[in-house]
Amino acid sequence: MTTAAQPSSALRILRRTSAAVALLALLPAASLAQTMPTKDSAPLAARANDPVWARADALVRQMTLDEKITYLHGLFPPNTKPAPADMIPSAGYVPGVPRLKIPTLRESDASLGVANQVEQRKGDTATALPSGLALAATFEPKLAYESGAMIGAEARAKTFNVLLAGGVNLTRDPWAGRNFEYLGEDPLLAGEMAGASIQGVQSNHIVSTIKHFAINSQETGRHVMDARIGEADLRESDLLAFQIAIEKGQPASVMCAYNKINGDWGCENDFLLNKVLKRDWNYPGWVMSDWGAVHSTTKAALAGLDQQSGQELDKQIYFGDDLKAAVAKGEVSQARVDDMVRRILYGVIATGLIDNPTPVEAQPIDYARNAKVAQSLAERGAVLLKNDRDLLPLAKTAKKIVLVGAHADVGVLSGGGSSQVRSVGGAPVEIPLNGGEAASFVRVTWHASSPLKAIKAAYPNAEVSYVDGKDPATAAAAVKGADLAIVFAWHWQTEAQDAPSIALPENQDALIDAVAGANKNSLVVLETGGPVLMPWLDRVGGVLQAWYPGQRGGEAVAGILSGAVNPSGRLPMTFPRTEDQAPRASAPGYAEQAAIDDARRAGKEAGPIKGFPVEYGEGAAVGYRWFAEQKLQPLYPFGYGLSYTSFGYKNLKVEDGDGLKVSFDVTNTGKVAGADAPQLYVTAGKRKSMVRLAGFQKVDLKPGETKRLTFSVDPRVLADYDTAKPGWTLPAGSYPLYVGAHAGDPALTGFAKLKAWSRKP
Repeated sequence: MTTAAQPSSALRILRRTSAAVALLALLPAASLAQTMPTKDSAPLAARANDPVWARADALVRQMTLDEKITYLHGLFPPNTKPAPADMIPSAGYVPGVPRLKIPTLRESDASLGVANQVEQRKGDTATALPSGLALAATFEPKLAYESGAMIGAEARAKTFNVLLAGGVNLTRDPWAGRNFEYLGEDPLLAGEMAGASIQGVQSNHIVSTIKHFAINSQETGRHVMDARIGEADLRESDLLAFQIAIEKGQPASVMCAYNKINGDWGCENDFLLNKVLKRDWNYPGWVMSDWGAVHSTTKAALAGLDQQSGQELDKQIYFGDDLKAAVAKGEVSQARVDDMVRRILYGVIATGLIDNPTPVEAQPIDYARNAKVAQSLAERGAVLLKNDRDLLPLAKTAKKIVLVGAHADVGVLSGGGSSQVRSVGGAPVEIPLNGGEAASFVRVTWHASSPLKAIKAAYPNAEVSYVDGKDPATAAAAVKGADLAIVFAWHWQTEAQDAPSIALPENQDALIDAVAGANKNSLVVLETGGPVLMPWLDRVGGVLQAWYPGQRGGEAVAGILSGAVNPSGRLPMTFPRTEDQAPRASAPGYAEQAAIDDARRAGKEAGPIKGFPVEYGEGAAVGYRWFAEQKLQPLYPFGYGLSYTSFGYKNLKVEDGDGLKVSFDVTNTGKVAGADAPQLYVTAGKRKSMVRLAGFQKVDLKPGETKRLTFSVDPRVLADYDTAKPGWTLPAGSYPLYVGAHAGDPALTGFAKLKAWSRKP
């Protein structure tokens, strides 16, 4: 598959730090031993020839204990009193050490752009990208790199140097509130896309995190729930996505999650932080907490947490005076404190931040250029789900087009939460919430990108009008006789709460039925954070999944409807036919949390919700794997998407043995240029046989053009994780495979005869 061919920031620094190698050679052996990670972390030999590590260690040895402690806990600017003079209203602030040129860390939320929830910084706008699912739907790591680089450049220009980006939690449930931020249900796709995005961010000499480590798969009870899953299943699914992304992107920091994992909090989970991340994966950077996710001092420090974030959101400042006292008592060793600081400095050095400090004052930003990145992403990620009778693209001879619903006259919907961007152009619609955890920092927000205005521009000779859709009968009357009736349907999702269901809210199903009954040329454009139920599907001519399309979403939708853009997005998650097809039809704990929220709205004392377990019985069989295992027919399968042209696959060649390489020809068999995203699936697993995405690539083709694609398969995608070994193992044998347009589409079939393979974790 394609990945951005960019040298890692760590490699760039390694090339420039030959002096650090000499410094390392001068260190006494005893001193060097103390600079290495502590018990259950990376061994001495793994860092012995790493000049970045040596440079970080040299700085640590010049710092006082107070300076070290100061770098291990960060402020939450909205709650910090008094505020340091150079603090920016944002997510976080960690004072540096000026005498050693150790930079102050200025942290911003940044999943979909440089965030500015509820306009903390008055008048400060940024480019708002489409949702993470829209990015994943492009199946293009190159676009992930470009969009990450754009966000990183804007952040640097705004004087931020740490971005809380890199969300890679797999989609396990279609109603989960933060699905829209993440990158779908498959570990290979999510890992590749997240890794490329992180590379892009860090190409600006600033830090990106990867988050939320791990299996932070629902918002209901996120501060108290216990995610329960077996180690092998976890390694073969969510952890594999993190592992691939960390290898590809080399993020300077990992953010641990709010929830418990198999009984221990994410930010004091020795198994995840010490054993998996720092020992098995030899990760050299630092672990920062999520905001309000720390529960202890000694346990958290010894379990692998390196930095407390947003300290005002925790019950106390665990990594300030409490940590200093723990060192004095011998509960936490000085060597462990040094390791914590050294890991932060490793990330600061490896990204180039320390040698390329962020500007002191805000710099100009080319927002017009960056808007093109946002629009391209929206265009390449939109998925055409249905197109009966070639309803689209709409002919230029159209005389009357009617848009219905979802504020399509003024803008496009955005997801809510810490990823919320105050976009260039403003927010024409903002609706406050009336309760719940999200109410303090979330508004239901539309970006100022009017589909009505964009479609009028695309069809200057047509009558293009809009009705709000509040009354289905009025909407039905308005669309009679139109060449096209376009219903813009919405389903809003946000951090801090899960959706009550995946049904469209506010009587939209009845609205779509009424419009479809009045006009056979009816099309639905979905602005959603994931799949929704479509009881009206057989009665409409077309469906375009636009996701949350960002600040140029209106222009992107208009381009696809008019044919100026050929849709090429593919679903990064399975769309269920009914809610009960998913492993869980609704969020565990949702009813309890809803009752608490209702009581508080009524002025009664209630809550907080008590802790509860969530059993992930599907294990590694996430998404399309679950549907195949349960023999369920989804509404739309993973990888699915239509085009205005057609594609054919031929000449499959399987090169097997020690590894697996699969090649084939893909041809544009239609009459217009377009892009396809062929996918390779292999059935493997002795522990649990599953179909697995093993390769993908987006390819642009002119009519009649043929290109040969080759996928070299990462054996971990096919292997079992053996906890007794421990490590990855792939038995020798014959493995069925197919190449197709989506999961369950065996256009080309074959077998791979593979030799036995194994490797350490």
